[in-house]
Amino acid sequence: MNTGPVLGWEWLGHVPYRQALAAQRARRDAILAGQAGSTLWLLEHPPIVTEGRRAPPSPTPVAALAARGIDWERTERGGLATYHGPGQLVGYLLCDLSTLGLGVRRTVEALEQGLLDWLRSRGVPADRRPGYPGAWVGRAKIAAVGLHVLRQVSMHGFALNLTVDLHPFSLIVPCGITDGEVTSLAALQPGAAPGPAEAAPSVAAAVLGALLARDGEGP
Repeated sequence: MNTGPVLGWEWLGHVPYRQALAAQRARRDAILAGQAGSTLWLLEHPPIVTEGRRAPPSPTPVAALAARGIDWERTERGGLATYHGPGQLVGYLLCDLSTLGLGVRRTVEALEQGLLDWLRSRGVPADRRPGYPGAWVGRAKIAAVGLHVLRQVSMHGFALNLTVDLHPFSLIVPCGITDGEVTSLAALQPGAAPGPAEAAPSVAAAVLGALLARDGEGP
């Protein structure tokens, strides 16, 4: 574990999505009850498509996904459908945002900024795209961001495409994107992209640094 003045982070490894979702909800409830502190969990999942609270622009082909060994789950996070799989670094922010002085919008912006800082440090010209959360390289999305917040305590977070197989994204409308595509660090820098476990410490430092830098900036 790596600790900072307010937040720490933990690498959980390869965790089935539903197991991680149940653990998130339990940790959120413990934070709400004052029985646990805030943390950033970093991990990767077996293949799964997840949907947020909003209905996708077209029905998710659950049967077709299952035929390819890809699971499906609906969650309470923001955003639309996305894919998680090996080679993608997933970050779950279990945090009492009031301790950072942040609202939801500022938290999303801080997560984005941390991912942008990390990608730029590796020579990737990543940036925001107005109206579309996450990190982008031109019109290609390389990281998704989506939170759920209950009484100022957050869960869910981000998914950064490192060496993940991009083909499953073509089976859905990822994040509702109809005028762009999805990319990965491996696609942009063949042979140079780290896997999730290798990238976790530096990504955690960048994301936590961005969150703490925004301490007290308001909603």
